[in-house]
Amino acid sequence: QVQLVESGGGLVQAGGSLRLSCTNPERTYSAAHMAWFRQAPGKERAFVAAINWSGDSTYYVDSVKGRFTISRDSFGDTMYMQMNNLLPEDTAVYYCAQSNIWIATRPSDYPLWGQGTQVTVSS
Repeated sequence: QVQLVESGGGLVQAGGSLRLSCTNPERTYSAAHMAWFRQAPGKERAFVAAINWSGDSTYYVDSVKGRFTISRDSFGDTMYMQMNNLLPEDTAVYYCAQSNIWIATRPSDYPLWGQGTQVTVSS
C-alpha cells in the first residue's frame, strides 16, 4: 500500500524552528485533504493541523496557533509544516495523513499515513 513519507524532524532547543515535509511517492493526493498529527510518549495520537485539497483553507489546534503554519505546494504533491517558537511540549513523533473528509480531526478519518518523523525540543 502506498504510504506518505515525512521528513524534517530533529532535535532543536526551545524557541527554535523546524520545517516538516510530507510527500506521496505515487503523487496521487493532489485532490485530497491533508493533515499533521503528533504522538508523544504514552499519549494518544493527536490532531495538529489540516489543509484542504486546494490549499486555501487551514485549521489548527489551539496550542499551535500562531506558531505552526501548514501549507502545500501548487501541484499539491508536497505538504509542509513550518514550526516556530517550539516548546518542549511539542516533542512527539509527527505524522502526515490523507483524507477525503473536511474538516477531519480524528485519526480514524484518515486512511493513509506516513511512518512519522521525530521532533524533540530540549528546554
